[in-house]
Amino acid sequence: ELARQNVAQLIGAEPRTITFTSGGTEANNLALRGLVEPELWHRALNGETDESTAPAVVTLPVEHSAVRDPAKHLGQHGADIRMCDVDGDGRVAPASIASILDELMAGDASGSATRTVVVSIQWANNETGVLQPVAEIGEVIATKREALRAAGITRPRVYFHIDATQAVGKVPVDVEASQADLLTYSAHKIHGPKGSGALYVRRMVKLAALQLGGSQERERRPGTENTIGILALGKAAELAKEHLANAEACERIRTLRDRFEQSICERIPTAVVNSAGAERLSNTASIAFPGVEAEAILLGLSERGVCASAGAACSSGSLEPSSVLMAMHMDEPTAHGTVRFSLSRYTTDADIDHALEVVPAVVERLMRVLPTG
Repeated sequence: ELARQNVAQLIGAEPRTITFTSGGTEANNLALRGLVEPELWHRALNGETDESTAPAVVTLPVEHSAVRDPAKHLGQHGADIRMCDVDGDGRVAPASIASILDELMAGDASGSATRTVVVSIQWANNETGVLQPVAEIGEVIATKREALRAAGITRPRVYFHIDATQAVGKVPVDVEASQADLLTYSAHKIHGPKGSGALYVRRMVKLAALQLGGSQERERRPGTENTIGILALGKAAELAKEHLANAEACERIRTLRDRFEQSICERIPTAVVNSAGAERLSNTASIAFPGVEAEAILLGLSERGVCASAGAACSSGSLEPSSVLMAMHMDEPTAHGTVRFSLSRYTTDADIDHALEVVPAVVERLMRVLPTG
C-alpha cells in the first residue's frame, strides 16, 4: 500500500484508483477491453446489429501496438474503430478528435443513442518522443460530456484513456489536469523492473476484469500480486518524482540530447532529426540516415557498445518499416534508415562523447560499402 501511494502521487492520483498490472501492455488491454467488451457481449446476447450504436474506440495510427492491437481485436468483434490522422510530426489536432466525437455521438444529442466511446491517446510516442496535446484533447472530451449532460444523459459515455507509459517520469503527469479517466504506465520506463505496471482508473468508472479467479486489486486484476515488482515500482515512482522536481537535472538531459543531435547532423550532413520542431521528450532522439538500413547500423553500433533501436524496442528483428513513421507520411527509405536513441537521467557526457565517436564512423562506413537505393 505504501508503493501504491508512491505510484499514485507521481501522477496526482488517489491510491485507491491504482490497479497494479504486469506492465503497460496489460494495463492498456484492461483499459480498452475492460470498457468496451461488456457492451459488445451485451449486444451479442441481445442480437443488436445497429452499427450506429456500437461502442467505439478513437485512437491514432502512431500508437504503440499495445493499443493498436487491442483496438483491432475489438473492431473484429463489432466495435467501431476510428483512426484519427496525424501530421508530419505524428501529432493529432484536438479539433480532429472533436469532429469524430461529434459524428459518433450525433444520436446522443436527442438521447436516442447511448454508445460507449473510448478515446485512447499515447501521451508521448515511444519512437519519436513527440508529445500529444493531451490537455487540449481532455478539454474536448469534457465539453462533449457537458453537452450530453445538458441533453439529459447523466451517465458518462465518453472516456479518455491515456497511454502515459513513455511520459511518466519524464514530464509532469497529472490525471486531473489532463482529465484522464484511465492512465497507463510501466515500471521499466522509470528504471524499475520489467513485469510491473499500473493502471489509474478514475472513481466511478466501471471496468470489467480480463481474468477471473480472485479478489485482488478490487477484482479488476485477479491473481497473486507481483509483490517485489510492485515494491520496486513504488520506489522507482518515488525517485522519478524527485527527479522531476529537479529542473536542473531535467534540463541536463535535454542539453545532452540536443548536443548529440546537433553533432550527428554536423558530421553526417544527410542525417535528419525526425519531428525536430515538435514538442517532444527530452530523452528521445529519432534520427534518419537515408540510404542506409537501420538494422545494419544497429549491428555496427552494438559491436562498439552503443545500444539503440529501429522503431519500437519490442519490435526488434522486424524488417518492416515502422508503422509510426509511415503514419507520419515518411517515405520508406527514410523510415528504414531511422534509428532511435534514448537517454536517461543516468546518461553522462562521456556516454554522449562515445556515441559521437561510434555513430558517424558506423554510418559513414555503411554508406560506402552497403548503401541502399
